[in-house]
Amino acid sequence: MSVANIVTLVILVGLVFYVISIYNRLVALKNRFQNAFAQIETQLKRRYDLIPNLVETVKGYMAHERETLEAVISARNTALAGLKTASENIGDAAAMQSLAGAEGALAGALGRLNVVMEAYPDLKASSNMSQLTEELTSTENRVAFSRQAFNDAVTEYNTFRQSFPPVAFASMFGHSKDAELLEFEDSAQIQAAPKVSF
Repeated sequence: MSVANIVTLVILVGLVFYVISIYNRLVALKNRFQNAFAQIETQLKRRYDLIPNLVETVKGYMAHERETLEAVISARNTALAGLKTASENIGDAAAMQSLAGAEGALAGALGRLNVVMEAYPDLKASSNMSQLTEELTSTENRVAFSRQAFNDAVTEYNTFRQSFPPVAFASMFGHSKDAELLEFEDSAQIQAAPKVSF
């Protein structure tokens, strides 16, 4: 075997290993952002589970505010359905936008509930309400941190996928499109610490 053949063989083997490393990195980055979404899903489900408890606690004090309470439950159910769709299509643009819209509607409904509850001092003094407020605030912080981790992982995946030479191989390896960030419509408000007053 000549030196030229050996050099050619070494170059080909090197290229094969480089392409394999591109494939493995794409898979690892995709798994990372999917795992990050699973963390968001966990926190959102926790929040969705707290909302019926909040409504039940409030219901006794605000029986004549039925429309507000029903709006919160409806928005919660829509957000839960949006989360289910997004978890089945992690990174899909339409699924992420649908979840973001549902989360925005839920935040609006909870905001209206907070405004209505201001008129009920006994409710604000309730120990159950204090505990729920603390849990909701803690969960909101966890959602924000999980969302940040997800968006960081998506950005890393998209950056690698769009880079050269990975972009030349990404479609062949089943990574034909970018993953979508999870951005809520009121992202400026979400960046601020949640303000819950009961």
